[in-house]
Amino acid sequence: MTLHLSQSRAVPVPVDEAFVGVLEHPLPEIFRRRMLAMPPIREVRGQIGPWREVGQTRTIVTTDGGTLLETLTSVERPHRAAYSISDVRGPMRPLVERVEGRWSFEPVGTGTRITWQWDVTPTAAGRLAMPVFARMWRGYARQALEEVESVLLR
Repeated sequence: MTLHLSQSRAVPVPVDEAFVGVLEHPLPEIFRRRMLAMPPIREVRGQIGPWREVGQTRTIVTTDGGTLLETLTSVERPHRAAYSISDVRGPMRPLVERVEGRWSFEPVGTGTRITWQWDVTPTAAGRLAMPVFARMWRGYARQALEEVESVLLR
């Protein structure tokens, strides 16, 4: 069972500007707010250079002590970027085995619709918690997209 999650927001900036702004901005500034059990990102370790080359990896460290290994799997500049999250450790470990994530950027009106998606593969024990996890993620994603808009409009 894979859980598909998606959240979008339109922002008044060009597609290429939105793409670079999201991919290359420091994660702790975008994911700085908690949503129930979903923690902010405290830091990123092991990233070499801007986040834009397929195969790059980095370790995301959350404020609750969890870590996630993120690998950039696809970049179709300026419209799409995909990544995988594996080696989940900490409080999310009992729930999530793996995540396939995507950012997409499409022209809309005079700006860009930014969509963030997760395909979550839950652990066997985590399957029962996925409806609650989905609600938390949607709130977390809404907050993150609000931060993205704020960053892009600076």
